[in-house]
Order: sequence, then structure tokens, then C-alpha cells
Amino acid sequence: MKVVIVHNANQQHAGDDVVVAHEGKLLEGAGHQVVFFRRSNWDVESYTGVRRISLAKRTVWASDTHNDLARLLREEKPDVVHVHNTFVMISPSIYSACCEARVPVVQTLHNYRLLCPSATLFRDGKVCQECMQHSLLRSVQYGCYRNSRAATAVTALMLGFHRLRKTWDREVSCFVALSEFSRSKFIEGGLPAEKITVKPNFVDPDPGDRKGDGDYAIFVGRLSPEKRVGMILEAWKRLRTAIPVLIVGGGPEEEQLRKQAAQEGIANVTFAGKLPREKTIAALNNARFLIFPSEWYEGFPMTLAESFACSTSVICARMGTMQEVVTDGRTGLHYTPGDADDLARKVEWAWTHPQEVRAMGNEARKDYQLKYTAEKNYPMLMEIYQRAMEEKCRAA
Repeated sequence: MKVVIVHNANQQHAGDDVVVAHEGKLLEGAGHQVVFFRRSNWDVESYTGVRRISLAKRTVWASDTHNDLARLLREEKPDVVHVHNTFVMISPSIYSACCEARVPVVQTLHNYRLLCPSATLFRDGKVCQECMQHSLLRSVQYGCYRNSRAATAVTALMLGFHRLRKTWDREVSCFVALSEFSRSKFIEGGLPAEKITVKPNFVDPDPGDRKGDGDYAIFVGRLSPEKRVGMILEAWKRLRTAIPVLIVGGGPEEEQLRKQAAQEGIANVTFAGKLPREKTIAALNNARFLIFPSEWYEGFPMTLAESFACSTSVICARMGTMQEVVTDGRTGLHYTPGDADDLARKVEWAWTHPQEVRAMGNEARKDYQLKYTAEKNYPMLMEIYQRAMEEKCRAA
């Protein structure tokens, strides 16, 4: 099989960038031919002055990427196109190129961009679904994307235009949601239920079962508002036991969080910054448990699968995909979202009950082996491609 993988890379390396690399390697390892069609959001930096205005147009419809992909499809004649991200530089124009070439399209839904200009369904520290319940104009009113009404208006225009055009309804053969929860949200948002299949992310290579109980708690992820890393600092101020926590990652809140920890004298908190993946996995392997305080409707965080692969149990907010992936009392613990006291209680219990936490880690490892390995993921991906190839493009 020949597969064209379409991906618009993020400026800050994110989970979808990791998935693209892993799935490409998985397909090539199975003997399939993979052709990448890539763009990067670092290219945005070249749009300055008057040229910046043209960036708004290409967000809605980039003629150059449409034409480039059309040419690639004519030359390569792939069996399927697998789209991961088109925002900003690629744009949804590429779906039309696929439809014109009669090549089926699979679209992985890594975030909630098709429902929400900010892609997170999160605003002002809490879940927000106003664009789903009312209209995209709500996002413009609040300036949800990059705290800019102008930038949000461009993103909302892109979504509105392609909804009216029925781009995703007509030109995508199959959608891949990363969890049952996210699938339910996209159905609620108007995507056709019969086209949405659930396939989680996977971890490869297998980091292997860890030894020992772990020397610290850990957070791994982007330091941004929706991840709610500040909740860890609030919980640590309430602890009665000295528990070290390692915070791995970078992002817009890093400086603020470091200052808060220093100014408030919050003990036993170490900021490691952003680490290479190998060092991140090693840190997960040596942790007693992962704290995942995110309070937005995550798609399927790679960190959870990586933690499970390392036999590291997870303490997470009781909401969305997190409570679907992490079974309370078996592979980790749930705490009430936004409740630092409850998080502190769960952290203290986990730290003082190493035998029980080790058992949870063993169960997490079993879930990894059952659901989140490359070997388990491959037949699911093949089934999705086969289903897409059996679909006909329903262009007007």
C-alpha cells in the first residue's frame, strides 16, 4: 500500500508531531510505501508587514499547497491520504485536491480545531463549549486564539467557510478519534458518527518494565494554561509530607511557574525544562507516579500511554479522556478537577502506599500491552485505511 501522510508541523513540538513520526515508521516497517507532504508553522515567521495579510487568506485556502499536493497525487498515485494537521500553512484546500484525484482521505482528530478556533474547548481556566452551543462568533468576541480577536476571526472564518462548503462531510472518508470521549464530542459538534472510528495513540519502542518504587512524582507536558500545572504547586503547598516532584516540559507559563515556586517557597519542586524524548522516558521510568492535572478535554495524551508503558501509574483530573484511560483505583487515581486539596490528599496517599501504587503501575503496564503497543495499533490502522478505500468521495 502507498500512503501519503499530510502534516503541518507545530512551532513547538507536540503530540501530533510524535504520532506522525511513529505511524510513518510503523507503516514503513510493515513494508508499505510512505510519502510525506509537510509544511511547518515556522514558515509563518516569514510573513511580515503587508505580506501578513495574505496569511489570513491562505489559512482559509492555500492555493499553492492544493496545487502541490495535486501534483504529488498525480505522480505517486497513492491508495490513501492520511491527514494529521493542516493548520496554518497547508489549509483545508488539500482535501479538494484529494477529492479531485479520487483518493480517499483519513483525518486524525488530534485536537478540537474543527469545533473550536483555539482547538482546546478551554477558556479562562475552564471548559468552554460556547462555539458548539451558539456560534463561532463567540470565539471572536473572547479572542480565544492567541488572545487575539483578529487571529481568532481568521480561524473562525476558515472553519465557517469549510462548514458551509461541507469540506469535511464530503471530502473526508474516515475520521480517527483518539478516545470514545473525543468521538462523542465530535458527534455532538456535527461530524457524521458513522465516519468516526476510535484508535488511540501508541508508544514505540517499548521502554520496558521499570524496577523499584520510584524516587519522585513527575509531571510531563506543555506548561500552558489548559494543562493546569499551577494546580501541582497549589497541592504542594498543602502537603504534610516532603515529596519531590519533577516538572518536565516548557511553554508559555514556565517562567511564571518557576517564579511562583521560588517566591512562595514551595519546597521539593524541580523544573527540568524540556527534555529529549529518551530522557523524558527515563524520567518516567524512575518516577513513583505521574501527575496529570490537565483540565481541558484532551484527545489522547501521549504522556498517559508513555507512563503506562513505563509501569508508572497516573493521578489525573476526573474528566474527559483522562478518566476513560486511567481507571480509578486500578491504574491510578482520580481527583476532583480544580480541587488542590483533593489532589494533595491523593498525592500523599500514593506516596505513602508504595506497594499499592506499584500494583497500579503493573496494571497500567498490562493496559499498555493490551491497547497501546505498535503491534496492537497496526491492524487498527489497516482496518481504517481499508474502510476509507471502500468509501467514495462524495464531491458535489
